[in-house]
Amino acid sequence: MANHKSSLKRIRQTDKRRLHNRYYAKTARNAVRKMRATTDKAQAAEMLPIVTAMLDKLAKRNIIHKNKASNLKSKLALHVNKLA
Repeated sequence: MANHKSSLKRIRQTDKRRLHNRYYAKTARNAVRKMRATTDKAQAAEMLPIVTAMLDKLAKRNIIHKNKASNLKSKLALHVNKLA
């Protein structure tokens, strides 16, 4: 266990930040999953900018890697374009 006051504080901050990041990453994963399950093109096209913005925001804040966000956005755009 840490002995310094500053390291105890750092542990508290890290735990709090980890929970915060986990919540937003999980929310984005659920949004991506929901969008992939969508078979209606109009609904998927409506969801695409929302999910894209969510992924961009997570990448900007280093919750997920920027390349992962790009890959997900690319796959989702392909999914929307394939729908008839």
